[in-house]
Parts: sequence; C-alpha cells; structure tokens
Amino acid sequence: MNVINKAEMLEFTERGDERGHLVICEGGIDIPFDIKRIFYIYGSDSEVVRGQHANRNSEFVLINVAGTSKVSVKDGKGNETVYALNRPHTGIYLPKMVWKDMYDFSEDSVLLCLASTHYDANEYIRDYDEFVRIISEEGK
Repeated sequence: MNVINKAEMLEFTERGDERGHLVICEGGIDIPFDIKRIFYIYGSDSEVVRGQHANRNSEFVLINVAGTSKVSVKDGKGNETVYALNRPHTGIYLPKMVWKDMYDFSEDSVLLCLASTHYDANEYIRDYDEFVRIISEEGK
C-alpha cells in the first residue's frame, strides 16, 4: 500500500450535554500508537505554512481543537492529499515518511499534535528534494 494511503481521518468519541462537550482520545486505542510527545501550534497567521518536513520514525495525529487549518500530505512520488481539520472531534493520522505542510490557519486555530516518539532533530527531513531522493532510493 502506498504510504499516503495510510494517512487517514480519525473520528473520536464525543460526549456532551447542556454543560458542553468532551472528546476522548486514548493512545493505543483511538490513537494508533502510544503517545510519547504532545505539542500544539497556535497564533499562526493564515499565510504561514508550518511543518514542511517528513519524519523517518515519528507518526502523528493532528487535531484542530479550536479553529481550523488544512494539512497537505505528500508521498514524494507526486501524490498529494489535502485534509481540512475543522471539527474538534476529528483528526488526521500521519504515518512516518510522509511530507506534511500545515497551513490556512484560522485566527483562533489551536492545532494539537500527538507524536509516537520523543523529539529527535536527526529524524527530520527538512528539504523536500532530499525527501523525494530518499523515497526514490527506497523504491529501488
């Protein structure tokens, strides 16, 4: 299966009543990995593009817990899928070795990122041409 096809939208359990809503995300159950790192992005202008990298080892789930944003996912072989994150009870699962760009942030956007690994700067590929070369070499 093509790696870009492994990226998928997730829908989480949402409970609520007149007091408000509660969304449940459990690592290894709702999230397809054990969560090792959590971070979030906020205050990004609508013209800003975040991400712009691939990860050799990390998997991610991205959830816009407030506001909206878009995520472009590329496989390095010319395939791209764009996801709109616009509901706080949905997210996108991103496998390792996909290129990701997050953009079109609403003013109130808070993008929660759940990662399968602790931070390691050496596992990031930050040059798209290098990413394409690595993907091409792996296919040989």
